[in-house]
Amino acid sequence: MELCEEALRKQLGKYKFRDLTIEELKNFNKTYPNFVFSMNTYTFKDGSQKDLLNFSGTVPVKYGNSYNIPVHLWIMDSHPFAPPICFLKPTANMGISVGKHVDARGRIYLPYLQSWSHPKSTVIGLIKEMIAKFEEELPLYSLSSSDAARQSELLSYIAKITEGETDMKSKGKIGGDKDGCFNKITVVGAGDLGMACVLAVAAKGAADKVVLLDLSEGAAKGGTMDLEIFSLPNVEISKDFSASANSKVVVLTVNSLGNAQTYLDVIQSNVDLFRGIIPAISHYSQNSVLLVASHPVEIMTYVSWKLSAFPKSRVVGIGGNLDTERLQYILTNLLKAEVLGKDAWIVGEQGEDKVPSWTSCNSAASQIETMAARNSREKVANRALEVLKGKGQRSWSVGLSVADLTDSILKDKRKVHSISILAKGCCNINSEVFLSLPCILGTNGVIEMIKLEEDPLVLEKLQSSAASIHDLQQQLKL
Repeated sequence: MELCEEALRKQLGKYKFRDLTIEELKNFNKTYPNFVFSMNTYTFKDGSQKDLLNFSGTVPVKYGNSYNIPVHLWIMDSHPFAPPICFLKPTANMGISVGKHVDARGRIYLPYLQSWSHPKSTVIGLIKEMIAKFEEELPLYSLSSSDAARQSELLSYIAKITEGETDMKSKGKIGGDKDGCFNKITVVGAGDLGMACVLAVAAKGAADKVVLLDLSEGAAKGGTMDLEIFSLPNVEISKDFSASANSKVVVLTVNSLGNAQTYLDVIQSNVDLFRGIIPAISHYSQNSVLLVASHPVEIMTYVSWKLSAFPKSRVVGIGGNLDTERLQYILTNLLKAEVLGKDAWIVGEQGEDKVPSWTSCNSAASQIETMAARNSREKVANRALEVLKGKGQRSWSVGLSVADLTDSILKDKRKVHSISILAKGCCNINSEVFLSLPCILGTNGVIEMIKLEEDPLVLEKLQSSAASIHDLQQQLKL
């Protein structure tokens, strides 16, 4: 179908990179003229909707015989910096073969999508990889007449799938259940932090298998290459998201390295990056706990929760766990205030706006005694915070904190950690924001939040952080 550039330019009025998108689609249309273009509403997992350009057609695949595989592609409004969302579009006499690159809903998962990077990645390149992968494993099969009749009853539902996401969970098992009984952890991102997490988790010994997903372009470099040379037991390096299948915990360490100019642009770049990661992760490990270490932690944990559609208990950020452990250590071992150390927590958001808080007080004491105890405690806490200021958030120290959290999850320790959780309903916070708060952590994520001691200053700080985070989230395009 020949593209009408003028009409397309009007339809793509809200696309951030309209000219780049049009130029690429013109090239695509020359190579694959059988595809039909249109604008339709796409529904995301969180229920939000967008009017997006989409096109459907068939791709030629040789699998013994020659087949034309019908597909449906949605072009994001941040294209070409975000990958398309791809589905199969089976006819009434076709069934979907759930496999390495296709789920039961017909959504297509490919390494090309996961490592999407402009200008290297193009829709033409995507179709080429789609053909190559489908020639390895045919995604559709022909139904018998009776099966075709039953399939016709599902056509309305399949149509909904190809128009957008639904809440249906895939019943197909990807990669079998051979890893189901193992404590498997996947670390997404092979930068310094990802490497530190892999090494710390492996050293902790709680995981039977650790998968490092390297999403960088080209051949293995730096630490990833060293890991391949000096191989560690039970550590696997992969560029394919299917290697993460059946993980108990998925640690997200990736950050966009784009040329963003403002802080909001930096966050939006990370959001666009997560769009290509979280759906694949949630597909291959549907019962996992997502542990977010990417920056800014509070917002990226919120983004992960929205994109995955996981329960809030199974999406957490590393939050103030590292600073809390440091604070408790300083109080207990350096300042010899062991009683205070047990109840001290760093809460709120990472960075300069974090605040110390406490989870218990002596209610039996008189008001005068309580005030005196609080004044004494505040002096000791201030001394501890001065020591804490000199401690940076180095990759290896964050890696150790991540290993501590994954250990609590895998072993169902039900230990209290200060981590980023959904704070709505706590401390008079009414918006959907994630803040670091003390809670009990187990196999299925957050079990229970621990109540903080009432302190107007802490409450004010948390509410202020929640308001600023919510304001930023409102400006993001999910």
